[in-house]
Amino acid sequence: MTGTRSGSRPTVAVLDYGSGNTHSAVRALQRAGADAELTADADAVMNADGLVVPGVGAFQSVMESLQATGATRWIGRRVAGGRPVLGICVGHQILFDAGVEHGVRTEGMAEWPGVVEALPAPIVPHMGWNTVRPPAGSDLFRGIEDERFYFVHSYGVLDWTFDQTHQAMNPPRVTWSNHGADFIAAVENGPLSATQFHPEKSGDAGMQLLTNWLGTL
Repeated sequence: MTGTRSGSRPTVAVLDYGSGNTHSAVRALQRAGADAELTADADAVMNADGLVVPGVGAFQSVMESLQATGATRWIGRRVAGGRPVLGICVGHQILFDAGVEHGVRTEGMAEWPGVVEALPAPIVPHMGWNTVRPPAGSDLFRGIEDERFYFVHSYGVLDWTFDQTHQAMNPPRVTWSNHGADFIAAVENGPLSATQFHPEKSGDAGMQLLTNWLGTL
């Protein structure tokens, strides 16, 4: 795979590092208009127009798998070079400072401030459809601001404190949802975007979100 386009279809690498649910992400991206491929090849990951980082399971195991394959370096290099990356579910969570599960803290990629922690809800996991509250000017949620999206998670980022002095012109756009407490449902930050929910499982709304993301490549 290269970063060239076939017609008007952007190329998207879906990172293959042993996480589940990757094939459904590939199929959804293809339906949304991308030439998407599941890959663990460094050149394909670096040269694609967009990179999608899926993730299911535990924060610690996902981080260990990403580090073992060298994928954390690839993600960091793409972001530093302004190359678009989209994280999904645990692929969203690992972009924050750290995750705490069962009292064990695991360092994340620290692209954004915040700690992934247990949702303070009487019923977990948070499984099913829920509304979100996107900010004004969101690219991901353009035209789908009032739609519901499909979540499956027991952990999330409950607090956002960002020093905007370094990005005064383009501060991150944060979307919230609620399950027991407010938690971050999505972030848009220049080339780096992520969703706690699964757009590939979110029907027409999820398909439109992926289409919106592809439109930024």
